[in-house]
Amino acid sequence: MENWTTDYISPEEAPNLHCLFRVRAQRSPDAIAYRFFNSKQNTWIEYTWAQSLEQIEHWRRALSASGIKKNEAVGIMLKNCPEWIFIEQACMAEGIVSVPLYPNDRPDNVSYIINESEIRLILIEDMLQWKTLQAAQSDIIEAPIVISLSEIKPKKNPVLSLISAANWLQSAQEQPLEDIYNNISIESLATIVYTSGTTGRPKGVMLSHQNILYNAYYGIQSVTVYAQDLFLSFLPLSHTLERTVGYYIPVMTGATVAFSRSIPQLAEDLLTIKPTVLISVPRIYERVYGKIIGQIEDKPAIAQKLFALTEKIGWEKYEHEQGRRPTSWRLLLWPILNKLVAKKVMDKLGGRLRFSISGGAPLPEAVGKLFIAFGLRVLQGYGLTESSPIISVNRLESDQPASIGIALPEVNVRLGDNQELQTHSKCVMLGYWKNEQASKETFTDDGWLKTGDLARIDGEHIYITGRIKEILVLSNGEKVPPVDMEIAITLDPLFEQAMVIGEGRPYLSAVVVLEKTHWENLAKTLELNADDPASLKNAKVKSIVQNRISRCLSDFPGYAQVRQVTLSLEVWTDENFFLTAAMKVRRKVLMEHFHDDIINMYKNH
Repeated sequence: MENWTTDYISPEEAPNLHCLFRVRAQRSPDAIAYRFFNSKQNTWIEYTWAQSLEQIEHWRRALSASGIKKNEAVGIMLKNCPEWIFIEQACMAEGIVSVPLYPNDRPDNVSYIINESEIRLILIEDMLQWKTLQAAQSDIIEAPIVISLSEIKPKKNPVLSLISAANWLQSAQEQPLEDIYNNISIESLATIVYTSGTTGRPKGVMLSHQNILYNAYYGIQSVTVYAQDLFLSFLPLSHTLERTVGYYIPVMTGATVAFSRSIPQLAEDLLTIKPTVLISVPRIYERVYGKIIGQIEDKPAIAQKLFALTEKIGWEKYEHEQGRRPTSWRLLLWPILNKLVAKKVMDKLGGRLRFSISGGAPLPEAVGKLFIAFGLRVLQGYGLTESSPIISVNRLESDQPASIGIALPEVNVRLGDNQELQTHSKCVMLGYWKNEQASKETFTDDGWLKTGDLARIDGEHIYITGRIKEILVLSNGEKVPPVDMEIAITLDPLFEQAMVIGEGRPYLSAVVVLEKTHWENLAKTLELNADDPASLKNAKVKSIVQNRISRCLSDFPGYAQVRQVTLSLEVWTDENFFLTAAMKVRRKVLMEHFHDDIINMYKNH
């Protein structure tokens, strides 16, 4: 890193999001902007900034030729890839409003978003999205033009107009372009981002060029990003955290972005790409943590002790570097422990990570502590789609892992009624699309955004203490935080996922997904067939599970204990719609799915 440099572009130099890209292409024309895997050629392909801008111009011509006008909406229903950037930048250059959609969303959500935002054209990946649109078409009021990156041959005449991206782009190469982007105001609407709410219809968050530009700029004032950095992008670009931090910040800094092939291939991509920066939600860190702990449990006692010693000394080393602990002779052991244990773990993450960002949900303290002790600086941050999204983040030089960090420069925070965290800055949204009532309700009378989270502020660091709406109230009036309990439960490697329930009930119950390998080992020990659904209802299994859950929840009050449990082996994902794309539990959907099991857990009370 001796020769690494910073090359930031400020909002004053680039007054809108497309100007930002053009300035970057002028400054760093031959530097690598994007890297992606071409499955047809079975190799990784690269685009420079100049080549990327050239591609964007092709997409601009096609948009113009299609008659899409300024302030109209274009939907982007793609997984992460260069084309996501190209179409979105083409929209920004033409003053068109981009509307991201998750590639595997449900038909009813897709039709709702298309109708409400009045999408004129939508870019899709392949047959998966085409089938979704076909299923949604009867509910779509005004059908958009559908452009597909893949060649799709419908079995019958479709109602929707379908064009291949290759033909669409080729037919418009003579289309003249005007420099509309020079006249796009920084305050103008850039995008409508629909929140993937865990319940109810999503709301369209209106973000301006200013909102996103300044959020990215304040972000790099907080954590340094170099032109030589390499990001590995795997969170959906429809997710505002990935979009601002994993897309716009690299444009602003000149860093390179590599698009991971998929979550299942993430471990392999880490080894291939060797990123220096990673953006993730806690669920990914929790999965890696679970695998590490599970593997250690199978090791001999001496290996377990060595692992524990490495974590202890690594944490002491980190605390010393943060100025919170005096030096100790024990730190002399670190080079040996690092070589024997920590480095082997870090090498599985590519071996070059300078830091990673965790956002979107609380990061379990034990998970963050392990990675930090082993040498990966996991910086927990906090934000909302409505704030573009970053409100706060820990700093490399001032890190309190249990906190959500320090507010970004020029981002104001305060505690309002009932200690609710509130914020005010240039990053806060314009409001909700076609929903004045919801916009009014989410702002205070003096214009501050209400986050819905309870907090305390200790010095500069902010700590989330609870969520106003995510509280279960038992029939005896006791209140419990289900998310905190679920995090504690899933730190046990046996449990892949958990949902705690009990609203209005006399006690708490839980629906728990068992981790496949650990379940098979447990079933074998009890001489049960792991593939037989009846084994999940076995009395001995339930007794063991409840005992382990009780140990996980030992730090919670006595009334915050799980008395009944339903076991499952079906992992909750965004594809089966049990999770949002941000990997948050869709409680309403799961409650409906496990309706009969929930009834049974309370049938005698």
